[in-house]
Amino acid sequence: MAKAKSLYVCSACGAQSYKWQGKCTNCDSWNTLELQEAARKSQDRGFSLRSSSPPTPISEVSSQQEERYQTGIAELDRVLGGGVVPGSLTLLAGEPGVGKSTLLLQMAKEFSEKWGKVLYISGEESLQQIKMRAKRIGAANNSIYLLSENNVDSMIRAIEDIDPAIVIVDSIQTAYVPEQESAPGTIAQVRESTAQLLRLAKGENVPIFLVGHVTKTGVAAGPQVLMHMVDTVLNFTGDKFSLYRILASEKNRFGATDEIGIFEMKNTGLSEVHNPARLFLSGRKTDEPGTAIVPALEGTRPILVEIQALVTKGYGAMPRRQFSGTDRNRTPILLAVLEKRLGLPIGNYDVYINVVGGLNVTEPAADLAIALAVASSACELPLRYNWAFFGEVGLTGELRAIRQPEKRLNELCQLGFKHCLIPAANLRSLDDKLLLKLNERINIVPATNIFEAWDYCKKG
Repeated sequence: MAKAKSLYVCSACGAQSYKWQGKCTNCDSWNTLELQEAARKSQDRGFSLRSSSPPTPISEVSSQQEERYQTGIAELDRVLGGGVVPGSLTLLAGEPGVGKSTLLLQMAKEFSEKWGKVLYISGEESLQQIKMRAKRIGAANNSIYLLSENNVDSMIRAIEDIDPAIVIVDSIQTAYVPEQESAPGTIAQVRESTAQLLRLAKGENVPIFLVGHVTKTGVAAGPQVLMHMVDTVLNFTGDKFSLYRILASEKNRFGATDEIGIFEMKNTGLSEVHNPARLFLSGRKTDEPGTAIVPALEGTRPILVEIQALVTKGYGAMPRRQFSGTDRNRTPILLAVLEKRLGLPIGNYDVYINVVGGLNVTEPAADLAIALAVASSACELPLRYNWAFFGEVGLTGELRAIRQPEKRLNELCQLGFKHCLIPAANLRSLDDKLLLKLNERINIVPATNIFEAWDYCKKG
C-alpha cells in the first residue's frame, strides 16, 4: 500500500501544502500551517446536502415566500436584510470583548418573546456565567434554554429534543466532532462542525447563529471555505475601550451587504443608535480649519460624518501619509490632484486624515469633502460651519455626479444644514418639483470642478 501523504493546511486562508513551511505561500502568514492527514476525507463528507428527490425543473419549485423572523433589534434586522431567514446559517465575527455574546443574548431575549424557544449553546462559559450576564442586561427569559457543550453530536441531539425557533453556538472554534482526531479550533474541526450544523439548519429549517473569532489581521478565523459554507457573515467591530460598535455584513445571500448597524455599549448591554448623524457630529468645533461634513450613504441610510484633515510640516526624509476611515488607494490620488490642479504645496508636508466616529467612508462621494478638508488645513482657512460637501473628484479636477443626491440633501435638511456644495451634474439630474422643495430648506450650490468649489470656500 502506498504511504499516505501528510497534508498541511493554513489556518489563516485554508491553502494546502504537502510539506511544512514556516510561511504560507498563499497569504504570507507565518507559522499557520497545521498538519491535517484526514483533510481529504473530511472534505468528501463535510459539505454535501444530498437529497433523495430527483432533479426538479425550476418552474415547478414552490415559490411560496417564507416569513422572515424579526429579531426585535432594528439595527440587526437592517444588516440581515429584513430579518432572519428560516434555515439560514449566520457567522458573527469580531474581536474578543467587542460584544458579540452580548448582542446575541439580547437578540435571544427579543426573539423568544415573539417566536418561541431559543437554544443558546456555549462552549466558553458555564451556565452560571451566562445567567449572570443575562441578568445584567435584562435578558433572563424562561423561553431561553442554555447548554454548555462542545460536542457537536450532543448539540444536535439537544436541538432535536428541544425543537427551538433559533440556535446560537458560541463559539464555533470551541466545537468539535468526536470522529475527528484533531483538537478543537483546528481547520478540520471547524470545517466538520460547521458542515454538520449546516446540514441540520437546512434539513430542519432552523436558523443557526455561529460566533467566530478573528485573526490578528481582523478577518474571520478559520479556513476560507467556512466563509463559503455559511449564508451570512457579519462583522462586529469597534474599539473595546470606546462606547460605539458597528455591525456590517461581509456576505449575505438574502440581502444587501452595504448596510450597517450602530450600537452603543452601556452597562445594561448594547443600545441601538437610531440617529447616528447627531452622534458623529457631537463635539464638532465651529472655527477649526481642516474639517468638512459629508452625507455618506451606508446602504440605504444617509449618515452625516465629519472628515478631519491635518497638514503639518514634516521633519523626516519622507512625508507621512496616514489615513483612518478613508480609501487608502484613493486618498493619495486626491492629494496629488490638490497639488497639481490647485497648486497647494503639500508634497513635503505630513498629511493625516481621519473619519470621526470610527466609520469607514470609502465611496467616491466623499472625495470633495476630503479634498476641501485638506486644503482648509493647508491654508489655515476654516470651512463654513453649516455647509456640507459631496461629489467625486476626477484626475483633472472635475466634479462628477454621485448616486442618490436627494437622500443626502433631505438628511442635511433634517439636521439643520443651510448650504450644500454638490456637482453641477447632480443638480441637473434632480426633478424640478423636488428641487423646488429642497431650495426652500437648503441652499444648493453647484460646482463643475475643484477650482470652483475651493473658490466658494475661500469667499466665506
